[in-house]
Amino acid sequence: MGQVSFQNDKLIEIISIQTEIAQLGSDLTSIMNLVTKRAGQLTTSAGASVELIQEDELVYSAVSGGAEAFLGLRIPIGNSLSGQCIHLKMPLVSHDIEIDERVNKEACRKIGIRSMIVLPLIFKGSVVGILKVFSGEVDHYKEEDSKILELMTGLIAAAMYTAMQTEDSVLFYKATHDSLTGIANRSLFYDRLRQKLAQSLRLHEAFSIISLDMDGLKMINDTYGHRLGDAALAELAARVSGVLRDSDTWARLGGDEFGIIAGNVKNADEVKLLIMRIDNAISMPFEFEQIAIPLRASIGYALFSEDGIELDMLIEKADQAMYASKREKKAIQSMKIS
Repeated sequence: MGQVSFQNDKLIEIISIQTEIAQLGSDLTSIMNLVTKRAGQLTTSAGASVELIQEDELVYSAVSGGAEAFLGLRIPIGNSLSGQCIHLKMPLVSHDIEIDERVNKEACRKIGIRSMIVLPLIFKGSVVGILKVFSGEVDHYKEEDSKILELMTGLIAAAMYTAMQTEDSVLFYKATHDSLTGIANRSLFYDRLRQKLAQSLRLHEAFSIISLDMDGLKMINDTYGHRLGDAALAELAARVSGVLRDSDTWARLGGDEFGIIAGNVKNADEVKLLIMRIDNAISMPFEFEQIAIPLRASIGYALFSEDGIELDMLIEKADQAMYASKREKKAIQSMKIS
């Protein structure tokens, strides 16, 4: 195989990615999200993902482009190009899935994949997951793309090493929990939500998705700086954690957005009671470095199966209820000012 040379713009982009990763420190989740996004862009792919191994399954832990709908999804390792990549510990390319016997054709057709590259993520000598990019076109990928992606997997491996050196924790935990608040992240939230939905459909058990948005974070950051904003986020997360049960999932979905999967709720009245307890806990006085900061949140919910039985519908219902709560608060505040 001849030597592959990169175009200058792609080399500059890779250097830029390295700089961004250095700024993210040991935040493994953000690093995986960044690398997944950039890997897709550099190879002009329809979608990209980082899939981490947990037992005999791969969990979509970071996604971009056409793979975004699969965040948190679990798939079996066996009988797939990914499984062979893990077994052989080497990058594999499928230029046309329809004539490639190594590929799970049915799964690829559902997503619209015609060609893809899968590369192993190796940490301390063991494969812990894969980086995948895919396209809807036959023969989309060239040798240069594989070399670029090998650099991307190297960046993730280095981030994994740094993350594991800074905290005494297992790799999967670091990849599925928010570095600031310590609660579940978006990937784990969707993983648990998919599992809970499947269980509830099978056993006809009710559960609720609660959408929570912290009010006034931008004002706190603009007025007092991001250090105090981070302290407010961490305090809010800790307060809600104190209200929820161990069986509930409490996650930071990004920025000031949070989500809860509350099991063992029989009806809307029980969900409303839980939300009231959460709201009361958040609204207690908070002071950081002798600065009093009001903590508030807008909260909405959706109940399975009263509000739907599909994942997207339930999330949309909970978000709509949360935004309605936020609009109502702003209207009341506006009336008070006038």
